Amino acid sequence: MYVGRDMTELTMTSKHEWKTDELAYFQHALSQMVPYLNSEGTTILREINEEIQSRGGFTKKEATWTSGTKPIYD
Repeated sequence: MYVGRDMTELTMTSKHEWKTDELAYFQHALSQMVPYLNSEGTTILREINEEIQSRGGFTKKEATWTSGTKPIYD
């Protein structure tokens, strides 16, 4: 379960100030709703993706014995 700032607060905050777990959570949530997003939603998703890329992306590329490849944002 995500515990953190909600989208209302985050939309008033620069993407540079978002935490990594916030970026990961909302990127995952919005990506699953892409067919239903309006132009504002797709713009927010694009900005989140650009911020993730500007930070070097998520570093975990391979699974290990103790963790999978999917970033944990919980």
